[in-house]
Amino acid sequence: MKPTTFLLLLLFVTSCDYFEKKKVYSEDLLEEELQTFNWNEVDTYPTFSTCDSLTVKADSKVCFQNTLVTSVNSYLSKQNLIVTNDVNDTIRLKIIIDKKGELMVESILYKPETKYEIPEIDSLLLQSLKTIPKIYPAIKRGQQVTTAFEFPIVVKID
Repeated sequence: MKPTTFLLLLLFVTSCDYFEKKKVYSEDLLEEELQTFNWNEVDTYPTFSTCDSLTVKADSKVCFQNTLVTSVNSYLSKQNLIVTNDVNDTIRLKIIIDKKGELMVESILYKPETKYEIPEIDSLLLQSLKTIPKIYPAIKRGQQVTTAFEFPIVVKID
């Protein structure tokens, strides 16, 4: 056998693996995609109709937070709260907005003194959340998703 024929035959036999195609499974692709997926970020934050015109993600988030806090503060300022001691507290309001835009309160954190001076603070905060405008849920990869937020509500009564 000639050396060139032998070399060609050897090249042909060893290169057959080169043409072999690997089978790709959809589950493997999905698993790989899920590992690179950032679950802590959304494409667009929940929003109110007043914030719809904002296109920058950070501006949209700030508008959402400000609208929510302003609505709660406005409601609380209209209440005629009478206290025996001054109240100066930052209440941590943890909320969840589901993929339908429904708001649920996860927890309300405040100082014990605040609860003592304003025993109805929980019901007032819950009632104030009923006055907010319609919420449009967050979007992640074209799907509406559930998100959680924590907001500071400053309560100062002298």
